[in-house]
Amino acid sequence: MSDIVLALDASAAACSVALLRGRDVLAFREAPMAQGHAAALVPLVMEAMAEAKLDFVDLATIAVGVGPGSFTGIRIALAAARGIGLAAGRPVMGVDSFNAVAASVGEAELSGRSLLVVIESKRKELFGQYFDSARRPLGEALVLPGAELLLHRPPGSLVIAGDGAHYLRETTGAILATLAGRPDARAIAHLAAEGRAILAPRPLYLRGADVTFPAGKSPPSAS
Repeated sequence: MSDIVLALDASAAACSVALLRGRDVLAFREAPMAQGHAAALVPLVMEAMAEAKLDFVDLATIAVGVGPGSFTGIRIALAAARGIGLAAGRPVMGVDSFNAVAASVGEAELSGRSLLVVIESKRKELFGQYFDSARRPLGEALVLPGAELLLHRPPGSLVIAGDGAHYLRETTGAILATLAGRPDARAIAHLAAEGRAILAPRPLYLRGADVTFPAGKSPPSAS
C-alpha cells in the first residue's frame, strides 16, 4: 500500500510542492512570488511528479496548506489539491500555516524555548500562535497588532518564526528563527504523514469579512 504524500502550499509569497515517502523527500519545488500562484502551482506539481517518476494513482494522500495567509493563494492550492484528489480517488487533508512553520524550526533553536509563529496578513494585525518547546500549541491562534501579540508571551526565552517575524525583529530577548519563514510543503507533507495538525481541506479564516452590510440589509445574491 502506498505511503506517498503530495503536499501543496500557496498561502504565502510562494508556491511550494513536495512529495514524501516515509521520511524521504522524493521531490521538492518552490517558486517565490507575490502573485501568479494560479499559473505556477500545477506546473510545479507536474515537475515534482516527473522527477519522482510517479503517477497520481501512486499517491496515498494529498495534503494542502489551508492558511492563514493569502486568501487567493489558499483557494488556488485547495482547488488544485481537491482536483487531484478527485481524479486520483485519494483523500485530501489540510494543514495550517502555524504548525507548518513550527515544524520547520530547528531543534537547537527551539530547545528550552517557547515559539511564536507570526503569519503576514497584509494588514495592521498579524496572525500569531504560541507553541511550547515540543511544538504543542499554547492556546488558540490570535489576530492582533504585533505589540499586542507579545502581551500573550509565556515566561522564559522565546523564538519567533514565520513570514511576519520581521515585524517583531527588535523584540527584547527574542530570537528570530534562521530557517522557518513562510510555510513549506515539505513540513506540510511530514505533518500529514505523521497524522499531526490535520484539518479539513478548507480555508482557515481567523478574521471576519472586510465588507459589512448595514442592519436590515443583506449581501446581494449570487447570480
